Amino acid sequence: MSVHPTIEQMQAVVASGDHEAIAALLAPDVRFMPPTYWAVWEGREAVAAVLGHVGHVFEDFRYRRVMGAGADWALEFQCRVGELDAVGVDLVTLGADGLIETFEVAMRPLKSVAALREAMNARVSTDPRFLNFRPKSA
Repeated sequence: MSVHPTIEQMQAVVASGDHEAIAALLAPDVRFMPPTYWAVWEGREAVAAVLGHVGHVFEDFRYRRVMGAGADWALEFQCRVGELDAVGVDLVTLGADGLIETFEVAMRPLKSVAALREAMNARVSTDPRFLNFRPKSA
C-alpha cells in the first residue's frame, strides 16, 4: 500500500510535541475532534498547539497500523498516559492540497481518556496561547 506523504510525515512528527512541524501538515481551517470531550478545535494555530501538548502527554507513542487511500486515513496507535495504557485511532481527511482538513481521535479505555483530559487541562491552563483559543461545540 502506498501511504500519502502527509500521512508519512504525520507518523514522524505527531508524537514529537513539535507544534511547528505539526502545523506544517495542517490546512489553515483544519478541524480537530479530541477523544476527551464533544467539541471541535478549529484553525491551524489552535490545533497545532493542542497536538503539540498531546505529544508531551503521550508516552511510548507508536502507530501500529495505517489504513486508507486517497483522502481518508485511519492510523491505529498505542501509548501510555502516565501509568495507564491506551489504544486509539486517528481518523484523518486530507484536502486536495494534501494537508490535513479533519483530524478526529477515538481512544480507549475510559480511564486513560480521563487521565489524558486531566493532563491536557493542566498543560493548556499554563499556556498563554490558550487565552485566545476556544473549542467550539460539535
